[in-house]
Amino acid sequence: MDLDVLFLGTAASAPTARRGLPAALIRRGGEKLLFDCGEGTQRQMVRSVGLVDVDDLFITHFHADHVLGIPGLLKTYGLQARERRLRIYGPTGLERLFKALAPLIGRLPFELQLTELDAGDELPGEGYRLTCFNVDHGVPALGYALVEDERPGRFDEARARELGVEPGPAYGRLQAGETVDGVTPDQVLGPARAGRTVVLAGDSAPCDMTAAEAHGADLLVHEATFMTADASRARDTHHSTAQGAARLAAEADVKLLALTHISSRYFVRELVAEAKAEFGPVIVPRDFDRVELPFPESGEPAHVRADE
Repeated sequence: MDLDVLFLGTAASAPTARRGLPAALIRRGGEKLLFDCGEGTQRQMVRSVGLVDVDDLFITHFHADHVLGIPGLLKTYGLQARERRLRIYGPTGLERLFKALAPLIGRLPFELQLTELDAGDELPGEGYRLTCFNVDHGVPALGYALVEDERPGRFDEARARELGVEPGPAYGRLQAGETVDGVTPDQVLGPARAGRTVVLAGDSAPCDMTAAEAHGADLLVHEATFMTADASRARDTHHSTAQGAARLAAEADVKLLALTHISSRYFVRELVAEAKAEFGPVIVPRDFDRVELPFPESGEPAHVRADE
């Protein structure tokens, strides 16, 4: 099953000519999960993959640069006569936010289902779970981890034939965990294979909860609003430096770190250099770049640039 992360907005609190406000789209098979919805997110979709009919919207926190794109996106969905329910998740205060936005949103032809989440909540998906954890941003804020289930081991067809199991539905039953004609799954299946993990920390100073949730993750998306020269300002505003994010990624032993929430005060090469001094596998994606995440046995996460 394909899995990738499309970066729709990678700027910090103000957009630039090349970077929009925070938004990222996880695409897993046919599912489309949007994380944050900064001003102009629907335009970023149109410019890249088209106006995606997202299944779920997850808000990390309620600062304006992460939510002001919501009314426009919902109104456009209404103009397109969307009928399917849209589920929206966020920290405590989500319902209060939507009461404030109600005059802008008006009536919609589809249902909005609002769910306020707490740290430790888990949302089940088909073949994965999405977990919520507290981050350090000075306001109620959540990070999210998409964690796939383990998959059955590789099926040994030759061994199955040796044991008298003929090709056909019996193979599927064995892979599903059933015993067939006295042959047990462990006789024909290799070790269970790991799924993939994607962690999006939102706006946050480096914190223990992110390190724990991201342990061994295939991809960690972490902000890097500042560099170490401005570390005191990062601490005061509960943001991260590139160095701090990279140190966390090294501690968590992630496969790839993607730095976002990029401020126009720095050159990207400076951020990369600061991060790489602490952790090698780091990228600073541009808007419309994506990270492809193959299954672990098939390769490493790959940064695909928009111009490729």
